[in-house]
Amino acid sequence: MKPLRTVLLFASVAAVLHPAAADTGAVVNAINALGLDLYRTQPDGDANLLFSPYLIQNGLAMVYAGADGDTHTEMRDVLHYPRDEAALHAGFAELAKELAQITKDTSAELHLANQLFVQRGYKCRAPFLSLLKDNYDVQPEQLDFAHAPEDARAAINQWTEDNTKGKIRDLVPPNSLRKWTRLALANAIYLRAYWANPFEPEATKPAPFFVHGSESVMVPTMVQQHLYGYAYHSFRGYTAVSLPYEGDNLQFVILLPDARNGLAALERDITLDFLAECAKLPQRAVILYLPKFRFTSQSMLLGVQLRQLGLKTAFDEPFGSANFDRLAPRKPDDYLSLGEVFHQAFIAIDEKETEAAAADTLVLDTFGVSAKNSKPIEVRVDHPFFFAIQHVPSGACLFLGRVTDPRE
Repeated sequence: MKPLRTVLLFASVAAVLHPAAADTGAVVNAINALGLDLYRTQPDGDANLLFSPYLIQNGLAMVYAGADGDTHTEMRDVLHYPRDEAALHAGFAELAKELAQITKDTSAELHLANQLFVQRGYKCRAPFLSLLKDNYDVQPEQLDFAHAPEDARAAINQWTEDNTKGKIRDLVPPNSLRKWTRLALANAIYLRAYWANPFEPEATKPAPFFVHGSESVMVPTMVQQHLYGYAYHSFRGYTAVSLPYEGDNLQFVILLPDARNGLAALERDITLDFLAECAKLPQRAVILYLPKFRFTSQSMLLGVQLRQLGLKTAFDEPFGSANFDRLAPRKPDDYLSLGEVFHQAFIAIDEKETEAAAADTLVLDTFGVSAKNSKPIEVRVDHPFFFAIQHVPSGACLFLGRVTDPRE
């Protein structure tokens, strides 16, 4: 299995005196809540799906730092942010620091990065730039959107490719930037994580998988036999099992419906509380059959889904309503609004590791109990399932997705 790769920004480490860490609870709630919101607004429920709730919220939180008035209130409510904005930004910084520690403590590679691209000569407010620097480690870079938008697009896409180890390319499509574009916030996350209990390659054999819950096809399927250490629980209508990565700070969570065509019903039942409980499932002996898979999501335009969730004034609906005065001075005939949110992700799973990556660009235009001695439980992941890559200590979902067809 290939490692998960994602790009995101990490804050600086604590001072020598170790002041109290910021509370990440509100940030984790916002990440997972928006993740479920966006998951349920995706148009094709019968296709493979992958995105990074963490990355999307990280970028939107930076945009939120520049919002004012009704736009600020709307973003806070739609994005599930706490009323204490300072705590939100401090929480993202603290969570990034915790994730950065994983790379120091294990052989996993977790790289987070953020970048603000600004129109040459365009003036952002100093407090906004200071907040991004202090909490998101962002240093602005100047581009010339006004006179060379395609060159600016190429620079942003190259940054994205560099920060996802080449997994995300051409995120921003041609002609997406205009001469009136003034800023672009880019975020990336790259993760390569190794299983705590690797699968034996010799045990991988072709086995049936019921694509879309109906058609049976043979796919390479890994098997892990009589292994203690998997977290497992059976619920009414579905099974949850999680596979730890080395160091036990990250895990791959599988939610498998009992019925081959039961994924849609399972997706409707997933709640924030349940995602939190996935970080605390009881340990059981499990015989697991899991297909190998890898795929890259198509470039997602999240503006439609965000507006559907109620984020309208940020996109200047109705006309003239966008207010990002804390980012740059707002004038009646010259003001910023969100133009589009581009997002793309990659994942690959094999016997050794998980590899995943995601990147997004936000364009602003102007205008339970252990049971070690019980009989092993057999879990065959042979039909469509929901999955998450989760930071165990916090419960934050770095990635959410579904597999309806494990063939690339």
